[in-house]
Amino acid sequence: MSTTAFKGAPVQLAGELPSVGSAAPDFIITDTDLQNRSLADFKGTNVVLNIFPSVDTGVCAASVRTFNKMAADLKDTKVVCVSKDLPFAHKRFCGAEGIENVISASDFRSNSFTTNYGVEMQDGPLAGLMARSIVVINKEGQVVHNEIVDDIVHEPNYDAAVSALK
Repeated sequence: MSTTAFKGAPVQLAGELPSVGSAAPDFIITDTDLQNRSLADFKGTNVVLNIFPSVDTGVCAASVRTFNKMAADLKDTKVVCVSKDLPFAHKRFCGAEGIENVISASDFRSNSFTTNYGVEMQDGPLAGLMARSIVVINKEGQVVHNEIVDDIVHEPNYDAAVSALK
């Protein structure tokens, strides 16, 4: 099992992120139009998975805003922002913020994303939510970068994620 922290206190995760060089696990997530999406829907493009606890927190919202700006310049790449927030919360946030360059989605229906990517926090005040992490998948479906932030209150390394696409 992997670990992260919440304000310095250790937090255990349910599993491990898929390792660099491995095939990215499939998943089912629900977009803001309540449509199920799977990894196969992004076949032939690079995918940046921006994984976080809740879009209604400052750091999570900042990561969506930052990736939205970056996504405008990423060719053949889809940035998918995933949490357990309901699709309605994702839609409200994206609409209010003018977020148009990323796909926002929820794992509220199947939990396949949370399980297959090993990101569920097992303890701490955010237990049951996803740990802030990044997984970058190339056009061939292989993981080329992964990161679990050292503490949930920190932003991910955006530059490292984008660099993995080159």
